[in-house]
Amino acid sequence: MANLEIVISELPTLIHNLKLTIGDSNKIMEQIILINNAQEELRNIKKLIAQELRLENVKNSAIATLPRIGTVASVGFIDPAIAEKFGHSKTKISLIDLQSKIDDWIEWGYFLQAIAADILSDNYLVNQLNFDINHLSLFAQIQVISENLKINLAFENSHVLENQVQKIINSQQELLQLKQKLNYVFDTIKNSHNLLNILLGVSAFCGKSGFALEWLDDDHELIISSDNKFQELTDILNECDCLQQQVAALILQGNILNGQAEEALKKIEEESSNKPIISPYLETVPKYWTPKIVRSALIIASSLLILGFGGWKLKEQSPKWQQMSLNLTQEASANANFKSAQKIGMEAASLAQNPPHPLKVWQQAQNKWHQAINLLDSIPDETSVYAQAEKKLAYYQINYKSISQRILVEKQALVNLESAQKLAIEANILVNSLPHSLLVRQQAKYKWVQAINLLQAIPEKTSVSAQAKEMLTIYKINYAANSQK
Repeated sequence: MANLEIVISELPTLIHNLKLTIGDSNKIMEQIILINNAQEELRNIKKLIAQELRLENVKNSAIATLPRIGTVASVGFIDPAIAEKFGHSKTKISLIDLQSKIDDWIEWGYFLQAIAADILSDNYLVNQLNFDINHLSLFAQIQVISENLKINLAFENSHVLENQVQKIINSQQELLQLKQKLNYVFDTIKNSHNLLNILLGVSAFCGKSGFALEWLDDDHELIISSDNKFQELTDILNECDCLQQQVAALILQGNILNGQAEEALKKIEEESSNKPIISPYLETVPKYWTPKIVRSALIIASSLLILGFGGWKLKEQSPKWQQMSLNLTQEASANANFKSAQKIGMEAASLAQNPPHPLKVWQQAQNKWHQAINLLDSIPDETSVYAQAEKKLAYYQINYKSISQRILVEKQALVNLESAQKLAIEANILVNSLPHSLLVRQQAKYKWVQAINLLQAIPEKTSVSAQAKEMLTIYKINYAANSQK
C-alpha cells in the first residue's frame, strides 16, 4: 500500500501532462511520446490498484490520492470547467473510483494521439498552424491598433498631419482585415462539424499564444487553455463578439480622426495661400493642393465611404451604436450570469455529495440551486449562451426538486425523532408514577408503541437514522419490560 500511495501522489503531475499543445507542429510528435508514456504509467498504477483490491484488508479502504485541486503545484489555478479531469476537489477517493478515473484519462490520451496524427497527416493544416504561431493573437492585434489610433493630430503642421493620416488609413485597413478574420473564426468554430477545422479557427484566434486541448467537460464540450486561461469554445465565440464591437468602435474612431485631419489640411492650405475661399462648385480641387495631398484626400474620402461615411454620419449612427452597446452589455451580463450559475451549481452539487447530511446542509444546497436557476432563467434568448443556459436550467431544476424532496424527508425524520422522544418521556413518567394501576401501565405501553413506530418510520439515509436506531433498541427494551409487568 505504501508503494501505491507514493505512485498515486504523482498523479496530478501525470494527469496534467495529458494535454496536446497546438502551435508549433514540430513539437507535436514529442507530445505524442509524452502522452504515450503517461498512459503507460497510468496502466501500471491501475495494475497496482487491482493487486491491492485482491487483498482482504483493503476491500473497503479509501486512501489519500489527489490533493485538493487548488494546491496542485504543477497546475496552479484550476478552472471549475476542468475540475473533473483531476478527480473533483476531494482529498480522498476510493480505489474502485480511481480505477474508473484512470480509464477516462487513458481514453483521453488516445483521443489526443488521434488528433495529433490527423494534424501531422495534413500538410495544409500544419502550414496554417505554423503561420498562426508567428503572428499576434487577434486580441493583441486589436490592442496594437488601438494604441496606434491614440493620435494627437498636428493641426498646425501639414507634413506631420499627412503622415498621421496615412497611419490612420493603414490602421483602418488592418481593422477591416481583422474584422474578416474574426468573422472567419466565429463561423468556423460555431458552424463547422470537423474538429480539425475548428482547431484552425482557434489557432487563428490565439496566434502566438498558442493553445492546448485540456479536457472534455460534463457536457462533452472541449476545454482549451491559452495564456494560462481555461476556456470552452463558447467562451471564444463570446470573445469574438466583444472584439467585433471593439473593431467597430475603432473604425468609427478612425473615421472621426480622418474627418478632423481633412478639415485641418484644408484650413492650413487656405491660410498659407492668402486667398479667399473658392467655392467648391467653381473649383473642385484647389490649385494650391500638392499631388500628395490630393492623393491623401482621395484615399481618406474612399475610406470614409467604405467604412460608413465617416464622422458626418455620427449623429445618424448614434442609435445604432447605442443599440450595439446595449447588446454588448446584455451579452456580457448573460455570460457572467451563466458562469455564476455554473459556479453556484457546482457548489450545490458539492454540498449534496456523500449523504446523509443535516437539514441545514440540504437547505443550503437547495438555496444554491435556487440561485443558479434564477441566474439561468434571467438570460435573454437572443444571447449566445441562451441554448446552453436552457440545457443547464432543465438539469438544475431536476436537482432542485430532488433536494427539495430530501428536505421534506429530513424534516419529517426530525419530527418523528422529537415526537418519539416526547412520548418516551411521557411513558417513563407514567411508569414511575404511583399507584401502578393496570390503566397506567396500558397507557405507558401505548406510548412506547407509538414512539417505536415513529422511529421505525425514519428512513435509513437521513441524518438522524443512526440516533433513531440507538433509541429504538432502548425503547423496545422498555416496551418489553412494561409488557411483562
